[in-house]
Amino acid sequence: MAINFVNQVICSGGIFLARDTGRFLFLLRTQGKTAGTWGLAGGRKEPEDQTPFDILTREIQEEVGTTPAIKKIVPLELFMSNDENFQYNTYVLIVENEFIPVLNHEHAGYAWCNFMQWPKPLHRGVKGCLNNQTIKTKIELLLDLI
Repeated sequence: MAINFVNQVICSGGIFLARDTGRFLFLLRTQGKTAGTWGLAGGRKEPEDQTPFDILTREIQEEVGTTPAIKKIVPLELFMSNDENFQYNTYVLIVENEFIPVLNHEHAGYAWCNFMQWPKPLHRGVKGCLNNQTIKTKIELLLDLI
C-alpha cells in the first residue's frame, strides 16, 4: 500500500514529567469528539512546521504557555496507522518541577498524576499508548533514571 504524502496527517504530543515529584501532566480537552477526555499537549502539523519536533514545540507554547526549562526530551512512541497516512509522535518532556500551565481554549483543566494513576477518561490514543507494555516499561525506566 502506498503512502499518500499529500493527505498524510502528522501529529506530535508530549507528556511532561516533573523530576521533583515523578508525576505526569495531563490536560482536560474541551473540543471536538475528544472533549471531556484527558490528554497531552499536542496537535497536528501546520504549514509552517517542518518536523515532528517543530509541531511539538509550537503545540506546547499554544497549549500550556511558557514552561520551565525542559531538561530532556525523550521519544516515547511513534504510532503509525495501518494505511500509514496518520502518524503520531509522542515524547516525554522532563522538567525539574511541576508548574501551573497557562491553558488555551482547547483545555479546561490540568492534573499532575502518578505513574499508572492516570485521570479518567483518557483520550483514546493516549490510553492506547500508556497501556502498551513496552511503553510502560520505558516510562518505568525513565522514572528510575530521574
